[in-house]
Amino acid sequence: MASHDVTIGSTQVGLAALSERSREIFRQIVESYLATGEPLGSRNLSRLLPITLSPASVRNVMSDLEQLGLIYAPHTSAGRLPTELGLRFFVDALMEVGDISETDRRSIQAQIAASGANKSLESLLTEATQTLSGLTRSAGIVLASKTNVRLKHIEFVRLDPERALAVMVAEDGQVENRILNVPAGLPTSVLVEASNFLNSRLRGKTLAELRAEIETSLARGQAELDQLTQKIIAAGLASWSGGESNERQLIVRGHANLLEDLHALEDLERVRLLFEALETKRGVIDLLGRAERGDGVRIFIGSENKLFSMSGSSTIVAPYRDGKGNIVGVIGVIGPTRLNYARVIPMVDYTARVVSELLAS
Repeated sequence: MASHDVTIGSTQVGLAALSERSREIFRQIVESYLATGEPLGSRNLSRLLPITLSPASVRNVMSDLEQLGLIYAPHTSAGRLPTELGLRFFVDALMEVGDISETDRRSIQAQIAASGANKSLESLLTEATQTLSGLTRSAGIVLASKTNVRLKHIEFVRLDPERALAVMVAEDGQVENRILNVPAGLPTSVLVEASNFLNSRLRGKTLAELRAEIETSLARGQAELDQLTQKIIAAGLASWSGGESNERQLIVRGHANLLEDLHALEDLERVRLLFEALETKRGVIDLLGRAERGDGVRIFIGSENKLFSMSGSSTIVAPYRDGKGNIVGVIGVIGPTRLNYARVIPMVDYTARVVSELLAS
C-alpha cells in the first residue's frame, strides 16, 4: 500500500521520521497484537527482533513510539499495544497487502456462483456475506439498494372497494406486494390502465429508473392519463420504494463469530456495544453509504467510525457494481480492531468483484 503521513497535532509521523529499528519494533508490537490481542513487553520483543537489541534499548524506542501516539501501555509495567492511530499508520504505511490465496479465491467463487444460479439477488448477496463471514471469522455485512432490481411485471389488483394490491415482479424472481388505499368505487379499468402504462415502459428497468421516467413523462404532460390513474401509478411507485429509510437493504451474517476469542469482560462489553450498533440499522446504512462514493476498499478503524467507536471495531468494505458499471451497494466485514487486515482487505475486494461479475452476467 502507498505510504502515508499521519498527522498528530503539529507532528507528522511518516516513514522518514522512523528509523529502521523503530519501524521494526513498531511492526512487531502491531503484529503481535493482531495475532494475540495481548500487549508485547520489551523482554519478549527483544527476542523477536531480527537485530540484536537489549531490553533497555527496546524500551527507549518504545518510549519514543509512545510519545508519537503510536503505542500505549494498557497497564503500569505492562507491554505495549498499538493505538487506533498506530493501527491506521500500520495499515496505510507499513502493512504489505498480499493477494488472496488460491484456496480462498476458489471458495468465494464457488459458493457465491452457486447461490447466484437462478436465484434472487438477495440470496446471492446473503451467500456472499456468509462466505466472507466464515472466511474472516467476523460479521459479514452487505448494503444493497432495493431499487436496483430489474423489473419484469407490475400489476394492480382490487382487494375490496377501498383497497388494491400493488404487485411488482423482478427479473430475478423477487415479488413485492403492497396494499394501497384507493377511492371508493374506483373503476377496475383505472387499475388495468395503470398496470398497462407501467408494463409498457418496464423493459428491464430498475425501479429507480422507471420512477424517474414516469415522473418526467407526467411532468411534461406526455402521458395521456386521467388524474385518477396518475395517482394510482404514483402511489404504487411510492409504496414499492418504501420511502428513503427503506430503500436500503442491510444484511448482516455471522454475529456469533464476534463472540469467539474474547479475553476479558471488557471484550464482552465491546461486542455487546457492537451488537447494539448493528441493531440501529439506520446508522450502519449511513456509514456504509459513505463507502459507495469511491472506488476500492474502505477501512474504518475504531473511532474513525463514530457508529462503532465505543465498541472498538473496524469495518472493511468495498463497493460492487451492476451490469452497467454503476455502484449499487457495498460488501465487507465488521470485527475487532485486531482483524487480520493483510488477509481480509484483498478478500473483501475479491468478493466485491465476484458479486459485480455475477450481476453483470
